[in-house]
Amino acid sequence: MSRLAPLSEEPIDEDSSNGSKKSHSWKSWLKAHFSLVFTKKSDLKVLLSVLGCPLFPVSVHPESPINEVSSSAQYIIQHFIAATGCRKLEGRVKNIFATGKVTMAMIDELGGSTGTVSGAGGVAQKGCFVIWQMVPNMWLIELVVGGHKVVAGSDGNVAWRHTPWLNAHAAKGSVRPLRRALQGLDPLAVSAVFSSAQYMGEKRISGTDCFVLKLAADQADLAERSDSTAEMIKHAIFGYFSQRSGLLVFLEDSYLTRIQSPGTHPTYWETTMATKIEDYRTVEGVMIAHAGQSSVIITRFGDNLKAGLSVTRMEEIWTIDDLAFNVPGLSIDCFIPPTEVQKDFPEENPGWRSPLQQ
Repeated sequence: MSRLAPLSEEPIDEDSSNGSKKSHSWKSWLKAHFSLVFTKKSDLKVLLSVLGCPLFPVSVHPESPINEVSSSAQYIIQHFIAATGCRKLEGRVKNIFATGKVTMAMIDELGGSTGTVSGAGGVAQKGCFVIWQMVPNMWLIELVVGGHKVVAGSDGNVAWRHTPWLNAHAAKGSVRPLRRALQGLDPLAVSAVFSSAQYMGEKRISGTDCFVLKLAADQADLAERSDSTAEMIKHAIFGYFSQRSGLLVFLEDSYLTRIQSPGTHPTYWETTMATKIEDYRTVEGVMIAHAGQSSVIITRFGDNLKAGLSVTRMEEIWTIDDLAFNVPGLSIDCFIPPTEVQKDFPEENPGWRSPLQQ
């Protein structure tokens, strides 16, 4: 069986891969996806590919040595731990379950009409999702929007995604959490992942004075997520923590990819996702975010683009309906990858596996 194509957070079309080889996948991607995003032939597929189940840029590592973590970052994280009350979850919570609703919409290219998820323009797509997470590295999400279902998960060794038009795709890179879980749903994961962040100063955002922490994927992990046709140049994220409440109120990440087929000029794709996190409520004594809004800007540029810079936008509003800890009956068997992914990472050669992938 040929190796599964890598999971991409760029827009995907059904022509890109169906068990095809990497080279075929990227050729189809180059032929079809540039027009897919910017001519809006398949808005729902683009929305689900980009907004549906993106991964966080970096892994959740064990606590870093004190000399490797700035005192400012430690102060911010300790303030966040106290504000959310998540310390009481340590050693007690084995799994997390959450359900919620989403409303997604494509927005015309900058300079065009300005539709929003509130319905003032483009068509809004409504849906719902369920997330299961087993501490620390196993998770599964099922998202249904506009009649299309996307499923993604991780068994702690490999991440994967399944869509009706792509089937199962394995991922590349190191072990990383689901971005949605870091949007205020799992404060323990937030404190763990940002414990080694770089302090960037202060900034006022959405009317709130915040401390800013930065995390970025290292070069080794970026190389693992790249291949001969697509090079991941950078992937960084900024967390904004309220100076007053101590809570995480905003996330902003961006990644830049260089795509070049043999004999062609390179094209660059930069994707920026910004998420406002709000409506914190107490669940079993812990503050959990129950609502938010994400906006994405995808920019395509390169010397070979006749029309010059191309920019498109999309938005999502999300709410959490229910969240519970320690759901009975949830076991590691619930996170077993699809058969195609299991064949791609055979058990007889576990050292060859990547721990968790894009």
